Amino acid sequence: MLRGSQSATVDAKGRLKIPAIFFPEVRKLGDDFYVTSDDGSFAYVYPMKVWQEKEEKLSKVASHNPTVQKYLDLTSYYGQQQTADAQGRILVPARLREVAQLTGEVEVLGKLTSLAVWNSSRFFEQKVRAHPWTEEDAKILGDLGI
Repeated sequence: MLRGSQSATVDAKGRLKIPAIFFPEVRKLGDDFYVTSDDGSFAYVYPMKVWQEKEEKLSKVASHNPTVQKYLDLTSYYGQQQTADAQGRILVPARLREVAQLTGEVEVLGKLTSLAVWNSSRFFEQKVRAHPWTEEDAKILGDLGI
């Protein structure tokens, strides 16, 4: 499982070095990744094995389902398959890098089976400050048995 967060840098060539706290876990699944987004505000980094499992589930849903089609449109538009280099760097697709403002310092968050990569200031403003943890959130998790 991928958990926690770590600051990292997207270099001038658009490469993200996968932080050391995540690298051993993601490396167990191979060197290939699918880097994408479903809204352009941040990037998901899926180990290819995890992405392929998601594709299997999606392929079993009716192809005319408009929500599935929208999801596939967005993840294809922003997404590209990438292979980590010897230093553990992966390229963030240029289109996604530009829209999500993924240059310089970024935050990489573990999302159990994938990583989320956010522009550092955007993450704080859009996620932490704009959506603080509430008692209702705690209740929902409690109702789910968590």
